[in-house]
Amino acid sequence: MDELAGRVAVVTGAGRGIGAAVARLLAAQGARVVVNDLGVSLSGVTEAGGAADDLVKQIVADGGEAVASRHDVGDHASAGELVRLAVDTFGRLDILVNNAGILRDGPVYDMSFEDWEAVIRVHLHGTFNTTKHAAAHWRAVNDPAGHFRLINSVSRSGLHGAPGQPNYAAAKMGVLGLTYSCANALACYGVTANAIAPAADTRMTDATPQERRARRDGDGTRAPENVAPAVAYLASTRSDWCTGQIVSARGSLVGLYTPATETRTVTSTGPWQIDALYDTIESTFRPALLNQPLFQKSQP
Repeated sequence: MDELAGRVAVVTGAGRGIGAAVARLLAAQGARVVVNDLGVSLSGVTEAGGAADDLVKQIVADGGEAVASRHDVGDHASAGELVRLAVDTFGRLDILVNNAGILRDGPVYDMSFEDWEAVIRVHLHGTFNTTKHAAAHWRAVNDPAGHFRLINSVSRSGLHGAPGQPNYAAAKMGVLGLTYSCANALACYGVTANAIAPAADTRMTDATPQERRARRDGDGTRAPENVAPAVAYLASTRSDWCTGQIVSARGSLVGLYTPATETRTVTSTGPWQIDALYDTIESTFRPALLNQPLFQKSQP
């Protein structure tokens, strides 16, 4: 199988967890990988450590090609240097996997603006920064058959509305909107843009309160390595047909989300009378929501 052989990938947040598993698998399949990790704690505070360097040593020892990067994706200029590192080192860029992230959890009524902004900076601004520079490169290359890949990490936290992660949920849903926009804007340059919604046991989930961890679904095989194959497929040359999609991966399960669609509509022959609209909304929309968890939680 040579769908990844010789391709060049940048994986952000690749020093640990899901990012590291993705980088290792891409390298094992023949890709040359830029392992980007700033080396920070879960909350984004700089700490000593060379997670990116350590992983590069592992990949090289296993016969792969990789280079380490400690560029800060939250900084626009630094993200540009990351993309240039890939091109200068390996001569090209084929795949960008945006995985870097931090957590600063708390309910919306107690969250400080500093904690809100820090998470938005890494997840949303960071994804935009690397994407912008990669997209500019691909546009300059101008190869409609280039098999270029943008893979952005989103989260069930946003898709399902985690109550204790308003900053993280908002950032990830912003990343999803960016992914949809890129799928439409970059197709003419040979780029597909997809989102991966992973679930795995990492240091991020270790920080989740025990009562919320107990409710997580899955089949007990929540190793980060079980997420990597779905990302590898999206990164491969076989996935040209797939763009603007959300693919989930948790344990042995790989799924496809349905993008947001109108499921029911109501119309009027003229401007709505307020009482008629109230009644029609309730009689038509409310039954469609009865089995949805968020609706059930909102009921008195």
